[in-house]
Amino acid sequence: MTTDTHYNDFGTWIRSKFPFKVQKISIDAGFSCPNRDGLTGHDGCIFCDNRTFNPSYCDKKDSIKLQLEEGKKFFGRKYPDMKYLAYFQAYTNTYAPVDKLKELYEEALGTEDVVGIVIGTRPDCMPTELLDYLEQLSRQTFLIVEYGIESANNDTLKQINRGHTFECAKETIERTAERGITTGGHIIIGLPGEDRAESLRQAPLISDLRLDILKIHQMQIIKGTRLADIYDKKPFHLYTAGEYVTLISEYISMLRSDLILERFVSQSPKELLVAPQWGLKNHEFTNLLNNHLKRNNIFQGQKHYGQ
Repeated sequence: MTTDTHYNDFGTWIRSKFPFKVQKISIDAGFSCPNRDGLTGHDGCIFCDNRTFNPSYCDKKDSIKLQLEEGKKFFGRKYPDMKYLAYFQAYTNTYAPVDKLKELYEEALGTEDVVGIVIGTRPDCMPTELLDYLEQLSRQTFLIVEYGIESANNDTLKQINRGHTFECAKETIERTAERGITTGGHIIIGLPGEDRAESLRQAPLISDLRLDILKIHQMQIIKGTRLADIYDKKPFHLYTAGEYVTLISEYISMLRSDLILERFVSQSPKELLVAPQWGLKNHEFTNLLNNHLKRNNIFQGQKHYGQ
């Protein structure tokens, strides 16, 4: 943790892992989701639209290698000597037979200048056989497994049609971490029915998970989702940028100090976003947050178990 950020930031951590710049390249490997194909549910999470984070170079019709090569062209113009992490991001990237998953992951790792992989998935999609393989893989290359937790409140998880419980997330994170695999989690602040007090109630619960890395972002309403229909019929409170800065600052203070914080906001494409319309780029929000933390002398871990 540095006095510049007042929290344990991902950028500093990842720079300590490599002697060169690294950049994630998103991949759409054509996976489905058990919450869409009938195994867990049919309609998916009420907020979900993968278009909000699939970049232009990412096309599931292309091979893993071709998507990575296109991503390298996209980023390489600025930093020709950069290396890359293949980010399996869209939908559930452990939802296939293990032999097929091995092929896809190893195709990515066999691409020139790719020095590791990040696998985004759900906590109900991590069989023991796959964990056995990932444990071995983590000893050979840089690997992060990243789970969508979204909330520590089971009533909320049911309301958003998540298809798993917080206990499921906790158990799967434990199983992953005990293998020595770098483990990440993702939550959303401002889900329907969760106010400021509820988010802060959950902070210690999230902090107690055996996570190495945490991603956070604000609730966003995306066109064409079921949540957009709900919001249109009965709007609920969405945080202003100012409200969110003060909330996330207190949330940070309640997290254990060794937890790596990767991000605090997401910026969906303007043409897809219903609300909130903050008009801020991610780095602009981060500047607001850092200024607020410094001005109010707030640090990560400051209120962790009364410290």
